Amino acid sequence: MSYAYLFKYIIIGDTGVGKSCLLLQFTDKRFQPVHDLTIGVEFGARMINIEGKQIKLQIWDTAGQEAFRSITRSYYRGAAGALLVYDITRRDTFNHLTTWLEDARQHSNSNMVIMLIGNKSDLEARRDVKREEGEAFAREHGLIFMETSAKTAANVEEAFINTAREIYDKIQEGVFDINNEANGIKIGPQHSPANPNMPSGSQSGSGSGGCC
Repeated sequence: MSYAYLFKYIIIGDTGVGKSCLLLQFTDKRFQPVHDLTIGVEFGARMINIEGKQIKLQIWDTAGQEAFRSITRSYYRGAAGALLVYDITRRDTFNHLTTWLEDARQHSNSNMVIMLIGNKSDLEARRDVKREEGEAFAREHGLIFMETSAKTAANVEEAFINTAREIYDKIQEGVFDINNEANGIKIGPQHSPANPNMPSGSQSGSGSGGCC
């Protein structure tokens, strides 16, 4: 299917916070309660529409274990957006956000849009991290914030789409150099060439930008 832009995302956070479940809910609209631990990275893609433009999201779901951290780091390069996920029922996953964020900012494009996600909002009775704490962390670090439930699908669409909208707005403002695929944005074949210097659709392959 033709698209105007391709945005590359990365999903990061501790093991067991629901990264793979969020991806599955967004791409396949289903919840898998028992999910094998991600080894290295997994991949998903889906088309969305922003302001009448078809945008393809290419999403890399990374392993949370320390053993895979070096692999994960190589995927930061060439990502336009990141979903940083913690589990609202596990305080330790929230406490580790600073480390994940430092890692992301050190290894990524400085314009990368980061969405902070407090997942498992359906487990309110077991909540260990207040919503206000998530909001405060996001405010302090300049992130967008949402609570989601991969199980009930609450806010899952919005999390991925709002991140894309932020990236799209940055493109309109000229923040991203969209001719440089290392920024995690690729111009698609559907793009209307408003800028004559802009290629109508680079065909260098979806794995460009140093992801592999």
